[in-house]
Amino acid sequence: MFSTIDFAVVAIYAVTLFSLAQWVSRERAGHDKDASDYFLAGKSLPWWAIGASLIASNISAEQIVGMSGSGYALGLAIASYEWMAAITLIIVGKFLLPVFLKRGIYTMPQFLEQRYDHRVRMVMAFFWMGVYVFVNLTSILWLGALAINSVTGLDLTTSLVALGVFAAGYSLYGGLKAVAFTDIIQVVLLVFGGLMIAYIMLDKVSDGAGVIAGFTMLMDQAPEKFDMILSKDNPYYNDLPGISVLIGGMWIMNISYWGFNQYIIQRALAAKSLQEAQKGITFAAFLKLLMPLIVVLPGIAMYVLDPGLEKPDAAYPTAMKLLPTGLLGLVFAALIAAIVSSLGSMTNSISTIFTMDLYPSFVKEEKRKDPVLVGRVVALSAMVFAMITAQPLLGNFDQAFQYIQEFTGFFTPGIVVIFLMGIFWKKTTANGALAAAIGSAVLSAIFFFFLPEVPFIDRVGIVFLLCVGLAFAFSSMGNGHDQENAVDLKDISFATTKGFNLATFLVVLILAALYGTWW
Repeated sequence: MFSTIDFAVVAIYAVTLFSLAQWVSRERAGHDKDASDYFLAGKSLPWWAIGASLIASNISAEQIVGMSGSGYALGLAIASYEWMAAITLIIVGKFLLPVFLKRGIYTMPQFLEQRYDHRVRMVMAFFWMGVYVFVNLTSILWLGALAINSVTGLDLTTSLVALGVFAAGYSLYGGLKAVAFTDIIQVVLLVFGGLMIAYIMLDKVSDGAGVIAGFTMLMDQAPEKFDMILSKDNPYYNDLPGISVLIGGMWIMNISYWGFNQYIIQRALAAKSLQEAQKGITFAAFLKLLMPLIVVLPGIAMYVLDPGLEKPDAAYPTAMKLLPTGLLGLVFAALIAAIVSSLGSMTNSISTIFTMDLYPSFVKEEKRKDPVLVGRVVALSAMVFAMITAQPLLGNFDQAFQYIQEFTGFFTPGIVVIFLMGIFWKKTTANGALAAAIGSAVLSAIFFFFLPEVPFIDRVGIVFLLCVGLAFAFSSMGNGHDQENAVDLKDISFATTKGFNLATFLVVLILAALYGTWW
């Protein structure tokens, strides 16, 4: 049970984080925060803050609780989302960041208007606002509240409110700067706490014989949980359809998330320079290789220790109850760190898109309020709305992580087509982009309702190819010439440093070893 010592550890963490956030958010005398300060941290982020913030924003309740639940249910195969993300980050750093930083953008919809037109910007801005509020923000709150309820006994409603209020309190004033510079503490706590729970779980599996013996026993007692590439007779094949995780739709999911997702890419847009952003990206890639130890392995260990849990998502909170006094508080603080960091990042991205993309389109310039004030009001409003709707939306799902992937998979193919063709094919038109966006939702719905036997990752890959065809067809109906606002790649350097190239080689080598071991 949660003891006084555990509560004290969590309280120390909360006070430290809040104080640090206010300290890094302070402004020099005579300077008031402007839009660049609030939404892009004054474009001053160093590589370590970028890398740490990328991971802290990504690893939240949906990852820790959700992926541990999926680890409990289907095993190490779910780690493909983490390991494939490492190489995706390298691709984003080399081929996409140079384009976005050259354009000097605040938001991804802003880039779409520069490349296409105002219609495309509005469609995608409304889409991302909806997904961030109704899917991402609610899932982080709900799974976080579930974890708090399971570990401390605090009721779900109180847990939801406490998370929302704390996250808003530490991030609302400083914006992205408050989030990014405190994320280094969040990541250290997250990694340390995660490794500690993995260590203790493996030690319990081996009945005190140590972690190596525990890991060996896991593979002996649950060998089916260590298949990275699932066969067709696996009951979870539809979630992770065999070789498709390496050559199919998972690439589309990852490129969309790490390359075109405001919630993630905003950190890189706030970098001091392209080289600094690329260093941060490689730092994040190596951290992603480590994440399955933290978010998947405890779920597999829990399956061996207690295979009869009512819901897979209860695996991580149940595992936490096995921890000794003091350490429970530390691991719980790590979980809270992951949750509030993601909540702060998400609300900041919501406020950025609303303030920079939607607000100027509907309010005349002379009537507009200070963008920082608007951003704070929107961030707070989004948090309150998510707290109200989290339980009705997510309360009935056994594996919330899979629900998130399934839902976002309806739109992901079109998003990737819009950006990739917009960057690398000069003839892509705004109508072609809109056709891909609409086609992605319609075609995905057709597959979902009429061809449910097609695994959703395969569906994502197929719909992506169809959307490429749609964008090509509609763009070809135009004048067939290069678009006036096309990206001029000749003005952009894709050259990378020796350090970046070495990091790329090491990431590929490690991934080859991992998949070669547990094929």
